[in-house]
Amino acid sequence: MKLESFKSGEYKQQYQYQSFSPTLINHGWSWDDGRVNTLLEQATKALGELNAFSLIVPDVDLFIEMHIVKEANQSSRIEGTQTQMDEAVMDIDQIAPERRDDWQEVQNYIQAMNQAIADLKSLLLSTRLIRQTHEILMSGVRGEHKTPGEFRVSQNWIGGSCLQDAVFIPPHHDEVAELMSDLEKFLHNDEIEVPHLIRVAIAHYQFETTHPFLDGNGRIGRLIITLYLIEHGMLTKPSLYLSDFIEKHKGAYYDALTRVRASNDLLHWVRFFLNAIVETAKQGCETFQAILALRHQVEGKIVTLGRRAENGRHLLMHLYKKPVITGTQVAALLDVTPRAANGLIQELVTLGILNETTGYKRNRVFTFQAYLELF
Repeated sequence: MKLESFKSGEYKQQYQYQSFSPTLINHGWSWDDGRVNTLLEQATKALGELNAFSLIVPDVDLFIEMHIVKEANQSSRIEGTQTQMDEAVMDIDQIAPERRDDWQEVQNYIQAMNQAIADLKSLLLSTRLIRQTHEILMSGVRGEHKTPGEFRVSQNWIGGSCLQDAVFIPPHHDEVAELMSDLEKFLHNDEIEVPHLIRVAIAHYQFETTHPFLDGNGRIGRLIITLYLIEHGMLTKPSLYLSDFIEKHKGAYYDALTRVRASNDLLHWVRFFLNAIVETAKQGCETFQAILALRHQVEGKIVTLGRRAENGRHLLMHLYKKPVITGTQVAALLDVTPRAANGLIQELVTLGILNETTGYKRNRVFTFQAYLELF
């Protein structure tokens, strides 16, 4: 099927409302629009350059943890959470009580992504893996009573306060199983020639239109993009934080998805998606370059610590993964006395590596600010 001739689906009359029944997608795809070819080439090139950093940067896993936090935080913000990046890397006891629900949603996303990536070693990106990931995402947070890990068995809607004034009503729940089975087959259909980035763009649209869960569809849908790219070797590590682009262009993102359903304009969505890949991958490359420059600069300062240099390097490796820390945590990490830990922290403050962020005399929190700001 050509993208230009795509028919997105039809509205079906239910009791007192109409739900949208999307067209199945598991078949070959082609297009005449030359802009798609150009963007596909640009996106593939940019993604390859980003992935190269995952292969050549020493100790890359230290920095990937912050990439995952960035993606988790931005994806959650699209859904209305207010957690900031510095809060996302703090422990729960450092978070104001009124902000802990939002914080926990971000932590669940981090856990869900890490577990799903680990599961890809033994499982395909399948409805089973998607449901398992959803269960982790929704456990113990708002939405935990909306059947985590299970496809919905009732009607949901998007926008508005009820079905009668909803902005969009996804397909009836009786259709979800078939739609998700078709989507899973499409993701792994080797008999059709569809480039990976086009395939995952179409799959993301279809997932969000199906809205198979009662809650958490947006976050799971965006997470699937990362999992697909890793599964098919386009990313070695989850270094693409696409949700940052989507969060900054949230209106255009929702408009592009709506335009497919309302006007069959799948081309517009595909172009939007490919452009998001291009821009996000370029930003990711710039972040890695900045990380390498900062690492060279900071490790040069650590050398000046003399006998404390070894502990300084050990602490720095931890800060690359979690750039917010307390004196108590430093003492436990390095197995030193509180006095020694505070002495090392003070030297890092003097060197401009750490910044004290609370203004307190006790229970102070220190941030590796220059590194955190890269994200």
